[in-house]
Amino acid sequence: MPNPWTGKGNPYTRQEMRDRLQATLDRGEAIIAAGAGTGISAKFIEKGGADLLIIYNSGRFRMSGHGSTAGMMAYGDANAVAMEIGEFEVLPTVEEIPVICGVHATDPRRRMWHWLLKVKDMGFSGVNNFPTHCIVDGHFRNVLEETGMPFSKEVEMVKLASKMDLFSIVYVAKPEEAAAMAEAGADAIIAHVGTTVGGSIGVTGAVCSMEDAAARCQAIFEAGRAVNPNIFLLSHGGPINTPEDATKVNELTDAQGFVGASSLERMGVEESLTNLTRKFKQIPVARK
Repeated sequence: MPNPWTGKGNPYTRQEMRDRLQATLDRGEAIIAAGAGTGISAKFIEKGGADLLIIYNSGRFRMSGHGSTAGMMAYGDANAVAMEIGEFEVLPTVEEIPVICGVHATDPRRRMWHWLLKVKDMGFSGVNNFPTHCIVDGHFRNVLEETGMPFSKEVEMVKLASKMDLFSIVYVAKPEEAAAMAEAGADAIIAHVGTTVGGSIGVTGAVCSMEDAAARCQAIFEAGRAVNPNIFLLSHGGPINTPEDATKVNELTDAQGFVGASSLERMGVEESLTNLTRKFKQIPVARK
């Protein structure tokens, strides 16, 4: 449904977002969500037929040649970066594809209801919880939980977003996190099984095997569906890097699609630019 003020698609209501994704499944297609750190990435991901775009601060680091995990570090204001990418690069560039804003819900400097109003006013159709503490573990995770920056704040953000009619597609790493997000009203859960392997700045070894990744995804999916049978189920990260990998996970689990950030945006750029440059280097030089 086009926006009557602009003639373009964005923004969409929460129900419109759900209807679009359900229509994708009804056509027998997998749901594909893609991270975009630049306008040109967003433009051509849309041309490729992705169902939605997710904008978050890791995209800027990724497309600057740095590891996506930089987005988890104190290298800038994650919320401001996501807003800037959306406002000046992606939202003015895409035509019809829905755009989701990554929200750093544990930032103690933000009044989350106030920030979500800005996200909605900018024209984003929903939210994603990134940076997310669900992928932090060990002693440091315990410190975050005990010092006012717990994962539960990400859950609270999703509950607020739901009240504001914002679609929510969220990262979770454990079944109990999936259940909590489903209780909060999350529309889609993404089973995050680790940093993506491969390429120039991906990890060199997967945090788990493909079989383990599938088992972890399924446990997360079942926990989410136990609360909300209509929640959408997507996989991301770790050894799931190629269309063939995502196919295998879809075959082994209840996954309805895949979220690709490094595996779509970064890997596409790395491979195409390398190969194209090599072809240009092979052009003949005119004889004098």
